[in-house]
Amino acid sequence: MSLSTQIMDAMKAAMKAKDQESLQALRSVKSAILLAQTESGAKQELSEDAEIKLLQKLVKQRKDSAALYTEQGREDLATPELTEAAVIEQFLPAQLSEQEVEKLVEEAIAQTGASSMADMGKVMGMVSGKAAGRADGKTISTIVKRKLSN
Repeated sequence: MSLSTQIMDAMKAAMKAKDQESLQALRSVKSAILLAQTESGAKQELSEDAEIKLLQKLVKQRKDSAALYTEQGREDLATPELTEAAVIEQFLPAQLSEQEVEKLVEEAIAQTGASSMADMGKVMGMVSGKAAGRADGKTISTIVKRKLSN
């Protein structure tokens, strides 16, 4: 089932349940999907990778906004952002644990023969490819830096 179909089904369920917060998040996802489809010039479906990247971007935007609102003492604005992020995350593949990411990093370091921070790009590229939407870049970067600085 495509992401668009899943979003539409979830929107119908949210409408029936009168869940306005979920509905707002789902409408923003649907809007982003439509914009991405029209950007490419064709009315074709997005690839699964493109859908995952789009969802990750939307979640990151909401979490960043929530962090700013919290920093400014505006919990009333941060809470809806975090709620929307949680709704959108339901459509992302299961995220890797920190231990699983660490294992991927160790494998990549062994394969590339990386020994210093100068090799960070090689390791990051390899791990990002293997994790493919199941781990965020910040987590990967933190673990790579920790492993290469030893």
